[in-house]
Amino acid sequence: MRAAFLLAGCVLASVAHAQTVPPPAPPSSPPAAGVPHHAERNLPPALPEAVRPLAGKPKPVVKAKPAPPPMPLTRVVAKDDPRPTVYPGAADAIQEAAERYRRIAESGGWPLLPAGTYKAGMSGEPILLLRQRLALDGDLDPGQTGQPDFDATLIQAVKAFQGRHGLAQTGIVGALTLKALNVSANERFLQLNESAKRLRARNFAFGPRYVVVNIPSASVEAIANGQVERRHIAVVGKADRPSPEVETRITNVNFNPTWTVPISIIKKDIIPKMQKDPSYLAKSKIRIFGASGAEIEPTRIDWSTERATAFTLRQDPGAGNSLGQIRIDMPNREAVYMHDTPSKRLFARDDRFHSSGCVRVEGVRDLVAWLLAPLPGPGGGPWDRRDVDDLLVTDTRKDIRLKEPVPVIWTYLTGYVTPDGVTHFRDDVYGLDQPALLASQPDPAPTSSVATAPARVQREQPLPQANAPLALQQRASAPRPLLQRIDP
Repeated sequence: MRAAFLLAGCVLASVAHAQTVPPPAPPSSPPAAGVPHHAERNLPPALPEAVRPLAGKPKPVVKAKPAPPPMPLTRVVAKDDPRPTVYPGAADAIQEAAERYRRIAESGGWPLLPAGTYKAGMSGEPILLLRQRLALDGDLDPGQTGQPDFDATLIQAVKAFQGRHGLAQTGIVGALTLKALNVSANERFLQLNESAKRLRARNFAFGPRYVVVNIPSASVEAIANGQVERRHIAVVGKADRPSPEVETRITNVNFNPTWTVPISIIKKDIIPKMQKDPSYLAKSKIRIFGASGAEIEPTRIDWSTERATAFTLRQDPGAGNSLGQIRIDMPNREAVYMHDTPSKRLFARDDRFHSSGCVRVEGVRDLVAWLLAPLPGPGGGPWDRRDVDDLLVTDTRKDIRLKEPVPVIWTYLTGYVTPDGVTHFRDDVYGLDQPALLASQPDPAPTSSVATAPARVQREQPLPQANAPLALQQRASAPRPLLQRIDP
């Protein structure tokens, strides 16, 4: 709707422009001496002679600058990265990294970088500070800190930093990269420390094949023999409907599933939409069933009340189903799962926190082919992508049980370490690290002492969080209620 509205606005603006600016008319006679042909041609025919440009003094023509070519960006989720986020010993590796950042913080941390954009060709004091910052974090050789130029070596160091923080690897320090660079070493220590605690609290049963969803990364990893064989971009729960931490096993794949609309969605979405458009359910292929299982016509329900919540509303299978054409079943007390989606445009965004708790998977058919590979496929050989595609040609419902259940863990790691010892960070999208960060804050320093600190040697301080939303603290500490998860 919003995209359609914006498009309509562009169309209306174009129409208004066409109506108020007459098209240029070709000249009926050669232009006057000294007047460029293009200046005469662009005059509206009704323009009075008195305001025409004088001969020899043509109106300057402002040429539109050509649009710069699009900057090539590396996807935030590196699909070809074989390093898993969670593996046996991951908690110990995270804790070890946390101690390293604690020591950096206790030694004074790293320099804060002044506001601005840093890119190739620049030189000076800010570039020296950038090099010091990257060297302390291990992205730049300490022997390279004395060079004041933004050269090819520094570009690669910036890209390495961006890759570890889930940022597009441009080699340019823009707003997002600068924000990540200026996060204090103390906060990085706390992120790693809290992540290690969360991971130690799980009792995940690793198998030769397992699946990891790291919620802050909004990604899915299919792992075998210690290597990520498939990495998928995902859409996870929004901040007010967060995806929970779960450890269970994938047991089934549901092809062309139906979707039973939860009562909360009936109240918040279905009833208001039916009040505005009585044909909404029919358009969405959602049918109503009574307690006996008999189908009920929408016209028999009073949509000005909440009576519809007494019935079962079920969406028919198909590509337009809210779950898409595939649901990956993983029994758990939170009633969440992974699935396809008709809203695939969200996969292209860097901000992918838009679901109601479940995890939408880009390229879910490839993940399903990986899950089913140990089973004999319809053609006699192992399951592959073609078998999955063939099964989805129609909207027929079919459930397939895995030969061996595959362990799966949904975890919340804002700081983690891959098996090669590289430390990674992601944003604390749900605010689960905030209580620890707030507890670590020192008393505010007097204004006068801050004012006298030399700018070039100003060291980091933990980011002020005095105004952090109370809801973040409460959500982090409160026990999770059992919810009926939905994912339209």
